[in-house]
Amino acid sequence: MTRVTLNGKAFQLSGNLPVIGAIAFNFVLVATDLSDMRLSDLARKRVIMNVFPSVDTLVCAKSVRRFNEIANELVNTKVLCISKDLPFTHDRFNKNEGIDNVTSLSEFRNNDFGQAYGVRIKDGPFRGLFARTVVALDERHRVIYTQLVPEIGQEPDYDAVMHAMKSTPVCTVSESTEYPPTESGVDEIPEKKSRKERDRLLDISDTCDGDRSGKS
Repeated sequence: MTRVTLNGKAFQLSGNLPVIGAIAFNFVLVATDLSDMRLSDLARKRVIMNVFPSVDTLVCAKSVRRFNEIANELVNTKVLCISKDLPFTHDRFNKNEGIDNVTSLSEFRNNDFGQAYGVRIKDGPFRGLFARTVVALDERHRVIYTQLVPEIGQEPDYDAVMHAMKSTPVCTVSESTEYPPTESGVDEIPEKKSRKERDRLLDISDTCDGDRSGKS
């Protein structure tokens, strides 16, 4: 169990972030058009998850603007901005701010994501919302970078996630590869299940090249 602070006061989270090298848990979240979106829908894409309490707060809004810029600088990468905000709130903010390079997702329809990724705040005034977190995945959806921002009122380390993405070789995963057809949530957390899915993806053959940056 990990902790974050808000104005110096500590609060507990629901668990721990996925470890570097692990295959990320699949999940189902809701897009601004009210459609379901799964991590497995982004097979063979790199992924950055910008997780935060609410886009209606100053620091969270800044993070979405900055990641909207970052998304335009990386090859084969999708940036997901994830919170408990309703899809309508995400959509309004994106239209007002001209945000068009990220995909905004809401957990309002289910409660699997926050539990599986260990980011739900368990007590205090932000209880039930997500802690400020960044999780980055390679093409196999293997975790290559994480940051749990220790103070909720601080922004993520954008330079660190950019360095992680650009220093990881870009790979082309075989088109015949199928992402494991699983859902996220408490039933996917046991190690015996995650190990099985991890082994399936780690067996995938791919090719990597030196093109580590560029516009997606």
